[in-house]
Amino acid sequence: MSEDGHENALKTYYKGGIYISETVQKGQIEEYVSMPVHDYIKTRLDDQITWYDNKSISAQRKYKRLQGAEIVLAAMIPFLSGYADKHWSIPFAISLMGTLVVIIAALTRLGKYHENWIEYRSICELLKHEKYLYLTGTSPYEERNFQLLVQRVESFISSENFNWSQLATSTDEKKKHINR
Repeated sequence: MSEDGHENALKTYYKGGIYISETVQKGQIEEYVSMPVHDYIKTRLDDQITWYDNKSISAQRKYKRLQGAEIVLAAMIPFLSGYADKHWSIPFAISLMGTLVVIIAALTRLGKYHENWIEYRSICELLKHEKYLYLTGTSPYEERNFQLLVQRVESFISSENFNWSQLATSTDEKKKHINR
């Protein structure tokens, strides 16, 4: 309560690149927005869309390059096997190609490029979808509910971060269990 008997609330808003917190009378807080809509869309939502888009493209390229190399090497093994007795280096080349196929397959699984490509693309498209629903005033944003946009976007982003931390934790737990 303030000295004049009104109930107070804390408001936080974004101004000049920093967050500012002030105490205001309850009832006046509705006139403040914690961050302007345009700033949020530009500095957070568009930034996240770009990040997920770039990561998806990168994972897709790595996955396709590794898979292409694996396919070519694996296809060459039976072809060269027919000529193994023709030259001393062919059996060595076949062994090397087989080893490279195994290494590439392991690197593909280790890097989770396919899973990351799909996951990042899904999140990117989901964020774009939410952005355009909001900008066009389409359900659930008929009333341009900025707080709902922020809540949903941050929920999508944090759930992806949570999934990543769960994966990292489960991998660490598996390592501990194996080392026992």
